[in-house]
Amino acid sequence: MNVMTEEAEISRNLSVGEVAGRSGVAVSTLHFYETKGLISSFRTEGNQRRYSRDVLRRVAFIRVAQRVGISLADIQTALATLPATGAPGRADWERLSANWRVELDERIAQLRKLRDTLDDCIGCGCLSIDRCRLRNPFDKLSVKGAGPHRLLVKHRATEEP
Repeated sequence: MNVMTEEAEISRNLSVGEVAGRSGVAVSTLHFYETKGLISSFRTEGNQRRYSRDVLRRVAFIRVAQRVGISLADIQTALATLPATGAPGRADWERLSANWRVELDERIAQLRKLRDTLDDCIGCGCLSIDRCRLRNPFDKLSVKGAGPHRLLVKHRATEEP
């Protein structure tokens, strides 16, 4: 590659500091995303890390997905379905977010239930109070005696009310 071509290539790509500045994400976070395979970079002949411009949209995609509560593992799985280069677009987001809709709907339902029953709850429901519809419906844990049964003992799913 001649010097002019290399300079043009470098100018099209972004340094880690430029990506951090434009995306609002710390450099350490970008490095973390890269170690997790969420984004990728390449090295110049001078061993400087460079990112293609499409990484900005990938970082935005990651941040939005995290903000709505999607785990990094699920984000990684979703991004693995996209081409390694190129920015995810609206159609990609619609397809991937449709896969997360069920999980998000379940979370919304749980949060609504918590909101609607919060006045009966002391915060964690661990005291086996008879009114806790969230953690101890119908005071089922009272047969085990007083105390924070759910906090101190790990129950198998079949043992919990």
